[in-house]
Amino acid sequence: QQQMRANLSGTSFPSELRDLLQHRLGELEKQLLKKVSNLEQEKSQLSNATAAYRLKTESTLNALVERISELEKGGGDFKSPEQFKLSLPQRTNYLYGRITKTLPEMYAFTLCMWIKSSASPGVGTPFSYGVPGQANEIVLIEWGHNPIELLINDKVAQLPLEVRDGKWHHICISWTTRDGQWEAYQDGEKLGTGDNLAAWHPIKPGGVIILGQEQDVVGGRFDAGQAFVGELSQVNIWDRVLKPVEIQSIANCSSYLAGNVISWLSSNVEVFGRGAFKRPLEICLERLPNL
Repeated sequence: QQQMRANLSGTSFPSELRDLLQHRLGELEKQLLKKVSNLEQEKSQLSNATAAYRLKTESTLNALVERISELEKGGGDFKSPEQFKLSLPQRTNYLYGRITKTLPEMYAFTLCMWIKSSASPGVGTPFSYGVPGQANEIVLIEWGHNPIELLINDKVAQLPLEVRDGKWHHICISWTTRDGQWEAYQDGEKLGTGDNLAAWHPIKPGGVIILGQEQDVVGGRFDAGQAFVGELSQVNIWDRVLKPVEIQSIANCSSYLAGNVISWLSSNVEVFGRGAFKRPLEICLERLPNL
């Protein structure tokens, strides 16, 4: 308006005022650009968070759909789809179970199972996960007179677990790539923790899960000396660290929590070798007779 009045009156627009206006316009432009940049960044972060939440929701829904499907089928000869055990009565290189599904890339996990063994000198290898280029991506093994060991990417942690008494025990092992932190639970009680186990290493996807044998190559080349002897059940895997209260509720039979990555279903477990069987399971009835 001052410029228009100056033009009409024939006087010149003061240079000081012009410079001031240009400075103010420049400052406003910077503020607007910064605000736009912040909004774009917030939009990107929100989009990433939404995508991650959607993936987690889809994973949970898929697990529920699978569970409903198994319930509708009746779970074969078992009272419910998860109420069965894998029996591996001999130390051989040909008796084992294989999970029909694989793992996604994971930055944390919890592996839980019921285990029963009286094998000596060690129970062998109840669980192994191998990927191309790394047969020991995740391994749980007790061989010789060594303690139970957890291997991740061929790095080793010794676990303070004792399961060789011929009784059913519930064990859970959780791990996160952040500082390689791990925790070990037996029968709902945390017995050990540690760190620096394959720190900052993501669990690789697309491998093979074997129950009862240690893999020297992905899916095979088993050694009878490292085979598991005993019974396994309800082997579940989550892509997160379970809370202590969740682990306790599973171990004391007050709830059953299916893994959101790998769930223990009869249709998910293949049995190989004459002498290996899937049988009905009565863990919680044995532990809590008043049920």
